Amino acid sequence: MAANHSRLSAKLMPVPLCLLMLAVISLGAGLLAFAAEDKEAEPNQPKQKQKAAKKKEKKPPRPDHSHPAFTERTKERNRLVSRWIERQGVRDPNVLRAMRTVPRHEFVRPGDSRRAYGDHPIPIGLGQTISQPYIVAYMTEALKLKPDHKVLEVGTGSGYQAAVCAEIAQQVYTIEIIEELAKSAKKRLKDLGYPNVSVKAADGYFGWPEHAPFDAIIVTAAAGLVPPPLIEQLKPNGRMILPLGSPYGSQTLVLITKDEKGEVRSKAVLPVRFVPMTGHILDSKKPPRK
Repeated sequence: MAANHSRLSAKLMPVPLCLLMLAVISLGAGLLAFAAEDKEAEPNQPKQKQKAAKKKEKKPPRPDHSHPAFTERTKERNRLVSRWIERQGVRDPNVLRAMRTVPRHEFVRPGDSRRAYGDHPIPIGLGQTISQPYIVAYMTEALKLKPDHKVLEVGTGSGYQAAVCAEIAQQVYTIEIIEELAKSAKKRLKDLGYPNVSVKAADGYFGWPEHAPFDAIIVTAAAGLVPPPLIEQLKPNGRMILPLGSPYGSQTLVLITKDEKGEVRSKAVLPVRFVPMTGHILDSKKPPRK
């Protein structure tokens, strides 16, 4: 091994100083080039973070439940669900959770607050009512809502049904023909922290075409026929539930489905009693003028 080492040492030649300097300069230039490339790469990192932040910002809004009402009277809500809703056959866990979450006492008049968690409708003024909790749960379950669904409600009333749907679906659009109720419901839903509910004062007969089609449509006032615009605004594979019948006589909840080809089917599911639908629906039943 020592002999071999001596032969290698004998073959080494001295390197001129100028060549060493050139090598150092070349190496330095290479390092500078790499450094420049690294510096160019740095600005891209914040851009990627910005894009990720924007994606987070685009996440659909959800109810925030920060209002004190959500922590009030929870035992009463739990008792309502276990005693009157589960026992009558509602099984969808999302619906049961929504019914336990939404503070119904915020959707009735102050004088009726003590009655808020009974299983019965309550007048809210202007000839309208907040529906019986079991019916709210039943109709919501019939829609088979999913977290990415867009829902149309016709007949906002106090906003309670819209809040229940908003606990499950991504977005709820609700229409109220009585402007005073629409304004109060809009404020109430905003104060309670429901950014995924949009309210407008209008005739629900015509739906909300700007945001159509809808995965689900729920009508909370009785009519003698299904408004054709609502059928048009229902998505393929969508579901609609509404009370049909005489405004002052017998009524039946009817479930309407539309398949992928656009074929519509209806099924009567439950006898009910709702306030009458008003607006264009009344004119549509009049015989045409000769």
